[in-house]
Amino acid sequence: MNGKRNILFVDKDAYPSLEEPELFDTLAAGAGSIRVERIVSNGQVTPEGEWYDQDLDEWVVVLEGEARLHYMDGEEVGLKKGDSLFLPKRRKHRVVYTSSPCIWLAIHADLLTPQSVVADAI
Repeated sequence: MNGKRNILFVDKDAYPSLEEPELFDTLAAGAGSIRVERIVSNGQVTPEGEWYDQDLDEWVVVLEGEARLHYMDGEEVGLKKGDSLFLPKRRKHRVVYTSSPCIWLAIHADLLTPQSVVADAI
């Protein structure tokens, strides 16, 4: 079986302009509900009044740049290169800032929460 090579970092010429949507590339997907994707943002944010309300948990890591997310309950979290975040399904959130560029790696699946992983290991 041959593996497919994916490039996580893209040339600046491939960054979307601010007027274009973010780039979403599915790098892997599996049976059931699991998807691994690369997201390239270049200043894009979630449109005002819109919220992500996802059917699956999401774990993201910022590979390059910075981002800030705002939750519907008012909590806000900033992310920089190397930071990761677990977003439980149905927790409404918006992206309110991305640097130029911001490259994310995201895993969408029914995941164990970080607390569950620690509890299971004890």
